[in-house]
Amino acid sequence: MTGACPADGLSEHGIAPGARLAEPGRSARPRVLFVSHTGTMSGAELVLRDAVRPWTDARAFLFEDGALGEALRGLGLETRVARRGAGLSGLRRDASPMRALPVLKRLAAIAVEIFGAARDCDVVYANSQKAFLLSALPARLAGRPLIWHLHDILDGAHFGRVQRAVQVRLANACAARVVVPSRAAADAFVRAGGRPSRITVVPNGLDLDLDPRPQTALRAELGLPAGPLVGVFSRLAPWKGQDVVIDALAALPDVRCIVVGAALFGEDAYAADLRARVAARGLAHRVLFLGQRADVPRLMQAVDAVVHPSVDPEPFGRTLVEAMLAGVPVIATDAGASAEILDDGAAGILVPPRRPDRLAAALADLFADPDAVVARTRLARARALSHYGAAAMQRDLATLILQVSGRP
Repeated sequence: MTGACPADGLSEHGIAPGARLAEPGRSARPRVLFVSHTGTMSGAELVLRDAVRPWTDARAFLFEDGALGEALRGLGLETRVARRGAGLSGLRRDASPMRALPVLKRLAAIAVEIFGAARDCDVVYANSQKAFLLSALPARLAGRPLIWHLHDILDGAHFGRVQRAVQVRLANACAARVVVPSRAAADAFVRAGGRPSRITVVPNGLDLDLDPRPQTALRAELGLPAGPLVGVFSRLAPWKGQDVVIDALAALPDVRCIVVGAALFGEDAYAADLRARVAARGLAHRVLFLGQRADVPRLMQAVDAVVHPSVDPEPFGRTLVEAMLAGVPVIATDAGASAEILDDGAAGILVPPRRPDRLAAALADLFADPDAVVARTRLARARALSHYGAAAMQRDLATLILQVSGRP
């Protein structure tokens, strides 16, 4: 295999230029190195956990250990943790390059470790922006094709101009493929300067085990109140928009809300502001902060509606698919991939972002006539089953890995 980065994408057979072909008598199954910058389980890490299931003989390289490392080891992956990676997941992705200077030596040491791990594998699979930035040059030097699974919208709301420029230039030069979960994420990558030939859209897929018991039994077991109840399920971060839901609830005196999630990546000030906002509006008896939970499917089944209030474009929206599978009505802001997932509103209710008045009106209409959304909710569940299953995602990603590795 050569040490050069791929040219303008794959060949007509889907094989990265310079990729090593299977040798006679050698297994056609490539050795994959999955790289992640964090051990915390959030949306991208849940996708990785499900994506690696067909590759239990693969290897993983994590900047820091945690729940993700435990999950990957439990699936049989040989998992290595960087010697100096602890705490790097807290380095904000919108930080200026100058703020990253104090940790450059640590980042360089991790890149050297990735280079060593990459030499023992056939394909490097970077599962985040930080993982990609530190894997691009090591993969090139090791002569291994690189797949970047981009779980973000590359725009000014999420990344600085210099960051976007660095990312797309590295992707154009060194990525055999850039995997994105939606057309919205693909379009943002191209607008930022990324080459369309690099892009492969693979929607996130998941399966959900549902509890067969009625909602009343679930609420009693979970300690949730009776009456109209909505749920917000995501990590606590300003762009996730939990504050918009709190403002909307001020106009809905009979509606209660559970907020499920925690400030996973340094957004503690925002989490404190949410609680202060609830107290200032006299909503402490109606808004329950449940923190990070492992029983999200049951909590979703226990509420009357799931609200997805992101104020900036979402690259996907795992919460939407979970709610659709759970058979719960969905109200989402029309930003990023939400309209794509909800079939332009046929499978859910879309409202403008940053508009608590419009969100309150949509919730009021839903609770005034819950039967009116029954058909839409059934359609949503059927759409989730047909478009966003874990098996389809695993199959599509496995096909891509085989293609870039040059294996049959």
